[in-house]
Parts: sequence; C-alpha cells; structure tokens
Amino acid sequence: MVDANGKLGFHTRTEIHSQPRCWEECLRRLKQDPQVEWILQNCSNQRRWLFMGCGSSYYLAQAAASTWKAVTGLTAQAIPASELLLFPDLILDRDSPFQPVLISRSGHTSEILESADYLKSRKMPLVAVTCAPDQDLEQRAAATLCLPAADEKSTVMTRSFTSMLLGIQFLAGRWAANEEFLDALDRLPDLVQPALEGISSALESFVAAREFEDYVWLGQGPFYGLACEGALKVKEMSCSYAQNFHTLEFRHGPKSIVGPETLIMFQLSEVGYQAEREVVEEVKALGGAVMAVVHKADERVRKAADLLFELHLPGPEYARLAAHILPAQLLGFYTGLKKRIDPDHPRHLSRVVILNARS
Repeated sequence: MVDANGKLGFHTRTEIHSQPRCWEECLRRLKQDPQVEWILQNCSNQRRWLFMGCGSSYYLAQAAASTWKAVTGLTAQAIPASELLLFPDLILDRDSPFQPVLISRSGHTSEILESADYLKSRKMPLVAVTCAPDQDLEQRAAATLCLPAADEKSTVMTRSFTSMLLGIQFLAGRWAANEEFLDALDRLPDLVQPALEGISSALESFVAAREFEDYVWLGQGPFYGLACEGALKVKEMSCSYAQNFHTLEFRHGPKSIVGPETLIMFQLSEVGYQAEREVVEEVKALGGAVMAVVHKADERVRKAADLLFELHLPGPEYARLAAHILPAQLLGFYTGLKKRIDPDHPRHLSRVVILNARS
C-alpha cells in the first residue's frame, strides 16, 4: 500500500526520525503533569511493582522493570497481560502486594483492559501509561501518564515505544530523586538528534547491499527487552524470520543457525561487555554477519562487526535504553522497503488488538 504522499512507509519513516524531538516534548509534559506528583505521593508505600503490556508494550515493560529496579531499588517484574488473565495464581501473592502499571499505546487493548478490570476487582489502584487520552484504560486507572505527542499513524510502535519507556524512566528518576539520571534523560534528545541521520543512512546502505535469511537479536539485563523488541520490528515491518535470545544463552544450542545468511545483532552492555564481546567474536568466527549497538566499542568489537553503532552517550547506562532501539527500528524499516512491504501497514496486523469478550 502506497501512502497518499506516494511513498511506502511514509508515516513509519517520519515517526522514527521524529523521536528525539518527541522525547523532548514528552519530558516537558511530564515535568508539568500533576499525575506524576499523584503517583509519587500515593504509591510511595509500594515495594513491589508489576509492569505489564502486550506485544511491544510487554517488551517495553521488561526494559521499564529493569530500570525501575536499578534506579529505585524496589522489586520490579514484567509480564504479558495474558499471564495475569490465564495464570493469576502464578502472579498474585497475598503476602506481597504490588503496584500494577499497565502499558497500552491505544488505551483500549483488550487484554490490558481485562487485566485492569481483574485488578480493580481486587481493590488495586492502577497506574496506566498510554499515548491516547480519554480512552478506556485511563478511565479505569487511578493515575495515568499520557503522552499524546508520541502516538503514531502507522501500525508498528516506534516513537510510542521509546517515549513511554522514557516516561516510566522519568518517574523512576523522580521517585529516587536521582538528578544524574534525570539530567541524562533530559540531554538524550539533543545528543541523539544529530546521530539519527547517520544511523539511518548506514542501515539503508547495509540493507541494500546484503541479503539475509535469518535475523537474531541478542541482549542481556535491561537490553534483553530491547532484543525482543528488535526481533519484533524486523518481523512486523519486513515479514522476515527473526529471533531473540539472552546473549550468552545463544551459545547453548541456538548458535547452530549461524552462517553467512544469518545477521546477529548485539545490544552490548557496559556491565557485561567483556563476556558479550566473546560471543561477538565467536559468532564472527563461525561465519555470521554481526551488527552491534554499543556505548563505546574497543578494537576487538570493531574488527568483528560488519556494522557498528557507537552511541557515545554520557550518563547512566539505563538512561540510554531508548536510543539503543533505534537501529532495530530502522533495520526493520529498510528491510521491509527492500521487500516491497509497506511498514505502515504490515500484513495481518492492526494498530490495536481488540478481542471478542470471553464467555
């Protein structure tokens, strides 16, 4: 499907490239949002936080939970909303109550709304994170972080993913009164903006020159949720086969798929850099193609990588997570265009999953 502007993926391209300025607007809104203050004042006794979503929002929840635990020191967990609905006994604990945070771009994803109703029936006040004001989820929540500037026209989540992640990270920084972390979030838009065009151009050229049958995203710790999201972007936007694993787990069986037709994409952390670097070199020695996203690489990673993105972003590692997902979004986008698939309207997908009510 060609957009009215005459280009495949017109909206997706625009939304990916708009992210730094969108982050700036979202952070400005959050600093003035009374809902932030309400959460800080009324949820301060909660020691366990449960983040939930569906699809991209679940992978966002994984990155958000990692950030929440690292920045606030509180217990945090991420689950897909369906787990609560189908296996509540594995989630609920009478002796350890939790603060639920429900994430939905549209505010009316069926499984999120069912989860909200289930939790409300158990007298749990809900925190919602969304991009759509005045929707069903906000009406069920005690407090809502709403970021309308991040909403999209395209089907696939790009700027909504990064912006809602930044919103939760901002709340974590406020909760912990961590000025270094909050300052790093503030600086992110201006630091990423000039780099984004270069990342986009490099990926456009790389995709045009190479052919792959398999795509694998690898990450550890807070980067594992991003690896899941990276694989999903390639699947959604290009209908390509993509997988995700914890980086070191890739050695334990999955590495058998490595070959020249396989692109292995690494989200390299600072904490686990040395161990993860060994996997990069192992994959390269096995004949795989390597793409790496890292804060700062050494010569060994530079030598092993077919395509390398060094972000050089100052501040705490967790504050850089939103920037780390940009190459994954662009890889999915350009791969889709190469296959003449419209990233704005992937097959079989809709912007929001609405299910018939279960009897």
